[in-house]
Amino acid sequence: MYKSFVSLDWDFVFQLVNTFIMYLILKKLLFKPTTEFMAKRTAEVEGSYKDAEEAVRKGEELKAEYESKINSAKEEAQEIVKNGSKRAEERADEIIKSAQEETVQLKERANREIQREKQKVMNELKDDISSLAILAASKVIETDIDGAKHDKLIGDFIEEVGEAKWQN
Repeated sequence: MYKSFVSLDWDFVFQLVNTFIMYLILKKLLFKPTTEFMAKRTAEVEGSYKDAEEAVRKGEELKAEYESKINSAKEEAQEIVKNGSKRAEERADEIIKSAQEETVQLKERANREIQREKQKVMNELKDDISSLAILAASKVIETDIDGAKHDKLIGDFIEEVGEAKWQN
């Protein structure tokens, strides 16, 4: 007979069967829960990555929204400053215009007052001249005048009236 190098004896078969049974038992008790745990853990990690990516995306959206709001607020502030400057310039122009109008009114009032004073002085001058004329006439009437005296009185009268006129 012929003898083979590998002999099949029952011990070897039992070891094979035992190993296979052990494999099945370990697969059911150890490998399956371990692979389920690893699958759950992988799903959790992937979920965490997705949540983190979502949070980053939302953060970027919020950042963009806040930057937009900040730019809008800056533009609004610039508009407010521009409007305030414009209103201040308009108010300054109104004040200047009002001051100019008041100056014109004051000049007109001063001119009217000067005219009144001038008229008053002229009236007083006329009164003075009239008084002097009456005074001269009364002096002429009081004295008996000859031609030379008459010319002298008229000359004196003209000199007095002339001096009064030039002094004012």
